[in-house]
Amino acid sequence: MPQREKNDRRPPQDVVCGRNAVMELLRSGRELETLFVAKGERRGSIAAVLALAREKGVPIKECDVKKLDFYAGGTAHQGVAALPSAVEYAAVEDILRLAEERGEPPFLVLADGIEDPHNLGAIIRTAECAGAHGIVIPKRRSAGVTAAVHKASAGAASHLPIARVANLAAVIEGLKEKGVWIYGADMTGTPHTALDYTGPTALVIGSEGAGISRLVREKCDFIATLPMRGKINSLNASVAAAVLLYEVVRQRNR
Repeated sequence: MPQREKNDRRPPQDVVCGRNAVMELLRSGRELETLFVAKGERRGSIAAVLALAREKGVPIKECDVKKLDFYAGGTAHQGVAALPSAVEYAAVEDILRLAEERGEPPFLVLADGIEDPHNLGAIIRTAECAGAHGIVIPKRRSAGVTAAVHKASAGAASHLPIARVANLAAVIEGLKEKGVWIYGADMTGTPHTALDYTGPTALVIGSEGAGISRLVREKCDFIATLPMRGKINSLNASVAAAVLLYEVVRQRNR
């Protein structure tokens, strides 16, 4: 959300504002990306809203009233606003099941802290075009599949299973137990074309600024590095993902 505000200065179109409206949204069972609450606001019915959000595992972010005003776009927010998901999330098991149904070795993308909605949307779009079986994103410190992400994916988010998990490192451990090899994208490692992606593969793409988190990097089986010939030493996260995704496609077609 902060990236979205910085990029275009337009309030999100899909935010639900007001205590009663947000409470009913929580009760409906619809997936929520984030619950925004004014700093220090805990009185009256908002306490019940926060309790239900925690019960359902919805990420809660405290922010100042001016930021809430921005998210609300002029609507009365009463100190709380919610951002619904644009898709129904899948489970990691659903992604693996899809690979099995297609008779293909699993091919996943793990987005480790991608915060820019346009980057995440672009990665989803490329992954769908490259025939990946699904994407895994963390609940915390990551963009979710909002309307902005759905638009940036050119609709691919409706066709590609996307799992949203509480602990990406734990998911990696589970994938490794199922025989999936984990390939992290980083500046120091093995040239990406020298690695073998023909078996069960999960590509880890790190955040725009910090890259792959330390714990996740330690759990990777391989680190794939793209050649940097210019003065800039890194690519945009979605561009790096595209290069790696299509190296997987090239090897598997071969």
